[in-house]
This record gives sequence, structure tokens and C-alpha cells, in this order.
Amino acid sequence: MERRGGNTMKKTGGQTKKRQASASKPAGMKKVMRGMTKTVGKDPGTLLHTGERKTGEPRITVFGYDESREFHMTAGTLAECAGLKGKYRVLWINIDGLHDVSVIEEAGRIFGIHSLTLEDILQTGQRSKIEDFETCLFLLLRTPEYVEGTGELLDEQLSMVVGEDYVLTFQEKPGDMFDAVRERIKNQGTGLRKRGADYLAYMLVDAIVDSYFIILESIETRIDQLDQELFSASGKDTFQSIYTLKKDLIQLRKAERPMREIINRISVDRYKVIDEEIAGPFFRDVYDNVILINETIETYRDIVLGMYDTWLAIVNNRMNEIMKVLTTIATIFMPLSFLAGVYGMNFSIIPGAGTPWGFYGMVGVMTVIFIGMVLYFRTRKWF
Repeated sequence: MERRGGNTMKKTGGQTKKRQASASKPAGMKKVMRGMTKTVGKDPGTLLHTGERKTGEPRITVFGYDESREFHMTAGTLAECAGLKGKYRVLWINIDGLHDVSVIEEAGRIFGIHSLTLEDILQTGQRSKIEDFETCLFLLLRTPEYVEGTGELLDEQLSMVVGEDYVLTFQEKPGDMFDAVRERIKNQGTGLRKRGADYLAYMLVDAIVDSYFIILESIETRIDQLDQELFSASGKDTFQSIYTLKKDLIQLRKAERPMREIINRISVDRYKVIDEEIAGPFFRDVYDNVILINETIETYRDIVLGMYDTWLAIVNNRMNEIMKVLTTIATIFMPLSFLAGVYGMNFSIIPGAGTPWGFYGMVGVMTVIFIGMVLYFRTRKWF
């Protein structure tokens, strides 16, 4: 296949504020960049997996269907799938696990995928993009996943190759958001079984976009909980929760922003493998959802940044209250310490030192000074 230029979306910079640049990098950024250095000096199209191995042996699942027939299986090798080409209206092959380069290379040989596209599939730290070929469309998307148990936000790469009668998906590990799509394929009479590969691609992209709503719902719950804790507990745990939430939103925004441009291009531009009836109404609907996701992320990000400022204000105010109390106590005891120091000097003649009432008189004077200063501070509303 001939690679058509001008369709790769280039990375944009300067989208993150300077004060967030160092503190808000995704946890895997350093490891990704270290993996990318493996390709330095290599010829273009060199197949080398630069990401992290996240599964054992690669798993290949196959779905073939048309309006009246449906077939699915777990294949041992891609060679078993080669004979299925053209036998069904749509053939969907999903590969979980990218560390075995030979499997990706075999997929490229069977379906005629360009070597540079195969290289993109294996380099898992890339920005989302779209590339148009004469015979297929290549999509590279980020698929974040929220882990309920740990509260961690994971970010993975999903590559999709859409042909006239086939869809190939490449994922880093098993487990995705496509179970509902698989069920629709198995059920006869669904709209998915009546349409082609472009509609399947739409369904998969729509499932990825819907997964963002699930993550945002979890983030909204975390924001509500944090908002209740903010004024009752403003310790290090609260600060850590705010920081983690801010980092997750930045990571989510980084994954979502390029996807907005990708979906817009599919709905506006004309691609050979995407029918106009699919690109127009269906992908436009997905684009509307992506815009809503973007606006929600920005809103949540502003709320979290406001929480951060509020936390700093609460901590500073609490520190000021402590300092005010300590300063008041020190000020009250200052004249008392002066009097105690004067009468503690080793002089033979000190007023009242030789009388029975001298000690009690000095204590009384100190008490009057103490009460007077407290009343004065109260009238000035200093505490």
C-alpha cells in the first residue's frame, strides 16, 4: 500500500501550563520515552516493540458475520485467519498483546499493511492520529482505563485498521470496552449485522468514547467526596488526592484532544472505506460526544485547580491562626517576664523585697497586667 502524506496529525506543544509541566506528567511518561530511544538509528519501518509487555502470549479473536451468518473463534495463529478473507461481509480480528513482533508482521503480510503503520502499532507511546491509505484507514487512539480498586488511571494504545470488508484491532492486553459490540454481532437482526466494516469501526470508536464518560463519572464522584473532605481535613492526604486528581485530568485531556480532531476529520472528509452515510450522521454524533467530554474535562480541571487554591488558603489561614495565638501569648508574657527579670536581680535594695506582702503584691501587679492586656486584645478583636 502507498502511504499518503499530509494526514498524520503532528504533536502540539505548550498545551500544559508551566507550573504543571513537572508535577503532572503521567506516571508512564519517562518509561515511554526511554522505550522510544530503542528506535534511534533504525531504518524507517523497522519493527520493534517499544512498550511494556502486558500479557503472556498474544491472543487472537476472530469474528466473521453478515446478516444471516455469524462466526467467532479464538485463533492460534493469524495463518488460520487468512482463509476467512472474503467469506463474510465483515471480518473482525482482534489481537491482544503487541510484544510478539512476528504476529504483527504476519498481520501486515496477510492484509497488506504498510511497514510504517506496523511500526506505529508497535510503538505504544504515540499520540492519537489518523492515516488514510488507498485500501484502508489507520486509526491510533488512546484508551484510558480507570481501576476501581486502586483509583489509578491507566492509558493504553489501541490501533485500528479499517478495510473494505475487515477491521483489525491491536491492543496491548486483554480486556476492553467492546463486549457490547461482540454481543450485538452474536445477535441476529441487529443493525450491526446488516452493515459493513465501516459501521463496525464506528461502533468500536463509539465504545471507546463512551468509556470516557464512565471515567468522568468516577472522577465526578471523587470530586464530590474531596469537596466534602476539603474543609474537614486539610492534611497531606487531601493534598495528595487533589494532586492525583489533577494529574488524571491532564492525562485524560491529553488522550482526548487529538481524538476530537480525528473524529471531526472522519465526519467531514471523505474516505474510500467509510461510506458517506456512516461518516455523516454516525461519526458526527460521536464528535458531539467528544466535544461534551472535552468541555467536562475542562470544567473538572477548573474545579480541581480551585480546590488546590482553596486547600492552600485553608492551610495558610490555619497557620495564621496558630501564629496569632502564639504571638498573643508571647506578647502577654513579655511584660511579666520583664518584671520577673527585674526582681530576680541580685541587688540588696529592691522595693517590697523586705516586706511580707512583697511577693503577693508583685503577683497581683502581674495579674492586673495580664488581665488588662487580654481585655485590650479582645476590644481590638485580635483574638
